[in-house]
Amino acid sequence: MRLPRWAGILGGVLLAAILVAGTAMYWLGTRDAPPVPASTTRFDDPDLVLRGEYLARLGNCATCHTTRGGTPYAGGRAVPTPFGTLYGPNLTPDDDTGIGRWSADDFWRALHEGKAPGGRLLYPAFPYPDYTQVTRADADAIYAYLRALPPARQESPPHALRFPYDQPLALAFWRALYFRPAAFVPEDGQDALWNRGAYLVRGLTHCAACHTPRNALGANRADAPLAGGMIPVLEWYAPPLAGNAPEGLGNWQEADVAALLRTGVSARGTAAGPMADVVYESLQHLTEADTQAMARYLKSLPPSPHVAAQAAAEGAGRGTGAAGLMSHGAQVYAQHCADCHGSQGEGRAPAFPPLAGNLSVLAHSTANTIRVVLNGGYAPGTQGNPRPHGMPPFRQSLSDNDVAAVVTYIRGSWGNEAAPVSPPDVRSFRSLPLY
Repeated sequence: MRLPRWAGILGGVLLAAILVAGTAMYWLGTRDAPPVPASTTRFDDPDLVLRGEYLARLGNCATCHTTRGGTPYAGGRAVPTPFGTLYGPNLTPDDDTGIGRWSADDFWRALHEGKAPGGRLLYPAFPYPDYTQVTRADADAIYAYLRALPPARQESPPHALRFPYDQPLALAFWRALYFRPAAFVPEDGQDALWNRGAYLVRGLTHCAACHTPRNALGANRADAPLAGGMIPVLEWYAPPLAGNAPEGLGNWQEADVAALLRTGVSARGTAAGPMADVVYESLQHLTEADTQAMARYLKSLPPSPHVAAQAAAEGAGRGTGAAGLMSHGAQVYAQHCADCHGSQGEGRAPAFPPLAGNLSVLAHSTANTIRVVLNGGYAPGTQGNPRPHGMPPFRQSLSDNDVAAVVTYIRGSWGNEAAPVSPPDVRSFRSLPLY
């Protein structure tokens, strides 16, 4: 059967349009940003190296670039993602396996553009969508610190991603959709402390990497900044940092936020799971001024419509629970929890956090509460809290029904109005790694 002439013309036009669109997308995903000159030529300046060490700690670089018990920054750490496993590369100045041959411009491009020398595109598990806001001066300081480290000859395993995520073309298209190099611009009408906090939160400390929900392709959702999200694969929930109450920071004071950032404990809650690791490795090293700056900025954030919508979606389930679970949960709580957390969930801060009004307890995700009951809760040992108290695990002594009951009771008592959980919810977390 012969097609009409117009059909062939239309097909050619569509093919041409697809090629043009694909070429444009590829160009958007791979184009170079305008160069920014280095802030110094004296990368061996001891003061610059010391400042770089501080900034590298704030960026928590060692966590992804150091194997457990391995040489600091020598790479090899597995970073699991929903798309496969990536491995943190060697950041020591070894010429063959590290960044010994990298220039300061190369390092800047990695942070600012997500590109390795030669233009190779980096995967956004390296949080360059956040680091792109780091200033050239701060990038140069981190580079100075890394090149002052002892070289360590250590190859990193090749990434193990599923098709098509292992294809450079797919990465270029992802970047075209979700990434643009940027620079932090101080906001008019805000003081220097607020702007410093905004710079740290949005850039170097990359809070959004955990505390912003992601779409199906792993990109942060632009419509829900810092509105809370599940940490992929680890299955911990990073609660909202927006100003919602009680699910976010709306009921917190600046002093509460500052205390949690720097010590891991506060009158409102305790860092556990991945956040405890972040505080231990990174945030406890904040200066007093930077701690206050981050707290000031975070407390200024307005309530998130995304968080409000999630809270509303729980609807009639809020606060009602199941009568049997609530009754049984009250008994389990009285036997195992009340001595530390109080008969009214008031806690004894900072040793034992309150459960009434606790943002993790009230989150729409029950992951954190269930996991802490099963596996225990351990605050980080920090300079400001050197002898932290811990909560024992109850996975051996409590059944799925017991855990579901006590979590339902905690989420529905003392003014808490969160939806109940079921034994299958608990069962799904028993099989996960402790952390």
